[in-house]
Amino acid sequence: MHDPRIPAGKAAALLIARGERVAVAESSAGGMISSALLGISGASTYFAGGGIIYTARALKGLLDVSRDDLKGMRSSSEPYAAFLAETIRAKHRVEWGLSETGAAGPTGNGYGDPAGHTCVAVTGPITRVKTLRTPTTDRWTNMGWFAEAALELLVEALEEAPRS
Repeated sequence: MHDPRIPAGKAAALLIARGERVAVAESSAGGMISSALLGISGASTYFAGGGIIYTARALKGLLDVSRDDLKGMRSSSEPYAAFLAETIRAKHRVEWGLSETGAAGPTGNGYGDPAGHTCVAVTGPITRVKTLRTPTTDRWTNMGWFAEAALELLVEALEEAPRS
């Protein structure tokens, strides 16, 4: 399994050095993104909060967003991932929002995406979005890969963005 702790440590160090914070909205990673970030000492200085946005009820309850607010976007897409990242960033009033939305497995989702498909996004001073497809249908393995991909994208954005 891929290990999200490595990019989480790098992201934490960069956030601390920049004096910035992140909020996370994840779906198929099931909390692994937040867990990896919270596992690094000093998390209270850079991790604002987040949620597992796994259902329409969670979307409404945690982000105050309804399906009608999505303007035709579908889950597990790059536009939806960017929307989640920006929404969680704005809700927490922090510099960075990080999101993940996909299909961990062992089957695909209702939109036709196979197991192992996810979209990750980071928003802040810059925005980055990426789609990942893994070679496996193993749920646990994919969750780790999804978390690692999201955290690597956060590191990439932190290294590239100008300081606020």
